[in-house]
Parts: sequence; C-alpha cells; structure tokens
Amino acid sequence: MNGVNLEGAVDFRSLSDEQWRTRLTAEEFAVLRQAGTEAPFTGEYTNTTTPGVYECRACGAELFRSQEKFTSHCGWPSFFDPADSSAVVTREDNSLGMKRVEVLCAQCNSHLGHVFEGEGYDTPTDLRYCINSIALRLV
Repeated sequence: MNGVNLEGAVDFRSLSDEQWRTRLTAEEFAVLRQAGTEAPFTGEYTNTTTPGVYECRACGAELFRSQEKFTSHCGWPSFFDPADSSAVVTREDNSLGMKRVEVLCAQCNSHLGHVFEGEGYDTPTDLRYCINSIALRLV
C-alpha cells in the first residue's frame, strides 16, 4: 500500500528504504535505518537537562521522558527506563564480535541504540538505555 493504510495514516513498518530516505537526512538514515552509531559526545541531547519528551525522530512515537534521563558519561543520552514498556522493543545484537541488546522503536522498527544491564548506576532500574541523539527529537 505504499506505506499508507486505508485510514490514510502512515504505516511506518511498511515504508521502503527509498521512502525513508526522503523522510530522513543521510545521517539520520544511517543510524535509524542502518543501525549506525553517531560519534560519542557529539549528539545534541548528550548533556541536555531540558524537560520534555523524547520522540522517535523517524516516526514521532514517544520513547523516553526527561525524568528518566541520567548522566552516565558514556557519550550518548542515557535513560533508565522508556516512557512506556511498549514504546521500545529489543533484540539480540551480535555484531562487532560481542553480544549486546539492540533497542528499536516499537512503532517504526528504527534503530535507537542499545540497552545495558548491571553497570552499577544509581538509578531505579539496573538498566542504561544508551540512545543515539540523532534518533531522538525533544519536544
């Protein structure tokens, strides 16, 4: 259906790479659709403390809130929990010769970053969602 359902809403999961390329910049496409990673300490949200909601830059879904953001000094925005348990999905990532857990937007299946467990941060959960700034939009 060309990425549009019968009600006229965009079906983000069915968009082709060509359609995504018209919606995203080359840098956004490389991270969100090709599972790339922005350079550490370069993203616009790495050190921000601005209150608000972090949406998926690809589809606008609410992913994280500023209340769950914390300083991890890892070079990317870090959150201890998503805005809602159904906002993100995870899958095993064995690229780069190591076992990690990839984080994706549940609405459009775009790559956001990775989640790590057991690092000892003083947060309510034992998780660090390490998310690329370019995958987010703060509203």
